[in-house]
Amino acid sequence: MRFRTPLKLLTAAIAAFGLSACSELITGTTPVGSNLDEGRFGNPTMNNVLVMSGQRGFVESLQERFRGEVTPTITFDFDSAVLDEEARAVLRQQASWIRQFPEVRFSVFGHTDLVGSDAYNQSLGLRRARAAVNYLVSQGVNRHRLQALVSRGEREPVVATSDRERRNRRTVTQVSGFVQSHPIILNGEYARIVQRNYVPSEASAARG
Repeated sequence: MRFRTPLKLLTAAIAAFGLSACSELITGTTPVGSNLDEGRFGNPTMNNVLVMSGQRGFVESLQERFRGEVTPTITFDFDSAVLDEEARAVLRQQASWIRQFPEVRFSVFGHTDLVGSDAYNQSLGLRRARAAVNYLVSQGVNRHRLQALVSRGEREPVVATSDRERRNRRTVTQVSGFVQSHPIILNGEYARIVQRNYVPSEASAARG
C-alpha cells in the first residue's frame, strides 16, 4: 500500500471540511439536512421519485430518527472487512430498529482510510458494506430492503489524514426510501411510519 500525495490529501481535507457540520449521511451523497441524493454515487431517479411523491421529507425525518435512536456507523481494523464484536453489537441494534419498520428501505455504504490505491480502497469499501449487509440479513432483516451497495472508498474521510485512521474505516447505514408495494405506502400513510415508536429490544419480532 502507498500513501496519498500532498495534492490528494489537500483534496480530502477540503472534502472533510465540507462535511464537518454533519458526519453522517442521509442518502448517497449529502450530509443530513441537505438535499437528498443528487447523483454522484446515489440514484437521481430515486430522488425524483421521492420529490414527486412527497416522500422526501418523511425519508429525512426517518433518517434523523434512525441516527438518534441507534448507532449508524461501525468501524474496521486496518485493511480488513471482518466484523469485530463491537461492530456486530451495533449491527444487532440496527437490525432491531430496521425490523420494526418493514416499510422502509436502507442503504449501507462502505468507506476506507486514505492508505492504498483508489481501486483497492473501492473494493475494500464494498467488501465492508457487504459484510455489514450480510450480518443484518443474519439478524432477520429482509435482504430486499437493503438497497444495492455502493462503495465510497476513500472519498469521504471523517478525518483528512494520509495515516491509518480507524474513524475513516467504516460503514454507514442510512434510510434510503420506502418499499413501494407495501400497503401503508400505497395508502400514502408515511406519517404513520415516522410516528411509530421504536422499542429498543433484541426480542422485537423479526418483521423485516
